Amino acid sequence: MQRGLSRFGSSSTLERKSARPVKRIAHSRPLLGAAEQTAVRRVLASGLLAEGKEVERFEREMARRLKRRHAAAVGSGTAALHLALVALGVGPGDRVAMPSYVCTALLHATDLVGAEPLIVDIDPTTFNLDPDDLRKRLRPRTRAVIVPHMFGLPARIREIESYGVPIIEDCALALGAKYGTEPVGSLGVLSIASFYATKVIATGEGGMVLSNRARLIQEVRDSRSYDGRPLHRRCFNYKMTDLQAALGRVQLRRLSQFVARRRRLASLYARELCDGPWELPSVEEGHSFYRFVARPRSRSGRLLDELGRRGIEARRPVFRPLHRYLGLKDFPGAEEAYRRAVSIPLYPALSTSEAQRVVQVTRRVGKLLTWSR
Repeated sequence: MQRGLSRFGSSSTLERKSARPVKRIAHSRPLLGAAEQTAVRRVLASGLLAEGKEVERFEREMARRLKRRHAAAVGSGTAALHLALVALGVGPGDRVAMPSYVCTALLHATDLVGAEPLIVDIDPTTFNLDPDDLRKRLRPRTRAVIVPHMFGLPARIREIESYGVPIIEDCALALGAKYGTEPVGSLGVLSIASFYATKVIATGEGGMVLSNRARLIQEVRDSRSYDGRPLHRRCFNYKMTDLQAALGRVQLRRLSQFVARRRRLASLYARELCDGPWELPSVEEGHSFYRFVARPRSRSGRLLDELGRRGIEARRPVFRPLHRYLGLKDFPGAEEAYRRAVSIPLYPALSTSEAQRVVQVTRRVGKLLTWSR
């Protein structure tokens, strides 16, 4: 078997040396066009760059889209998480439940309010927080649970609601997804969005907090700006600019188009890669496919390396689970996802020819992995 692998490796090396260089396909990139440029130029021409009317319009439009009554734009998704916890009155001595298999923004926001993170395992087939594990780990003074809809697949939020802990819906990876007939972001006590450069809609940086409770959003508004108040209180410079908001408004109008394109690409991948040495996500109703995450039958490192050598930028979708940062044990679902999950390129700016190349290269690598077992 090793001799066969050596011959395959040598042949591939020769092919790569003799072939013309091919353009590398990025793991993710935003889709920006003339409408975004026009919107930004309009703000530049006005000379009013800071938080203003564009931000107010973006807040109203996002609230309407997610079926919320109130919204407050902020400077990042992490700022949105932080101020959502502030609005709920979470502080020292309190606990915030969150899944382990997620980016560290949740941990940072919890640290910023002085609360203790309560780490919960995930379902490794959906990558979402496991409600059964949450029920087992719940402790007194758990004042909030942050529920991300991982990679665009809605979490089991109604089940989590039944535990009686206020939910912050984390929609950073799931704008445009639906929980039944309702948009994700419309269900928790609060919901947050992120508009980082490679998120579902992109403003470079930015975030938003939404709720049906006016008092909570007013608390976010009171906390995002630190000046111009008669009494001192702890506040932050978390404002969004009109430049970002103008970009976000155009991107929001294109959200349905973005999600439809993501689902078409996911259907292509699911159809063309179904016979490889990996498990693939199903193209479920409501899934917005922020990421297309495959699970090889063995560790992810080999697949990542082989795709990278052939010009396809694939990644671990989560850099490191939170329980590993905190030195905790007994998170088998998160550990399995960490060992096996691989995200391949999928985004609206990915052309059909690029997607076909992703398929061709991934199938070729799949054969290599199968032969090497």
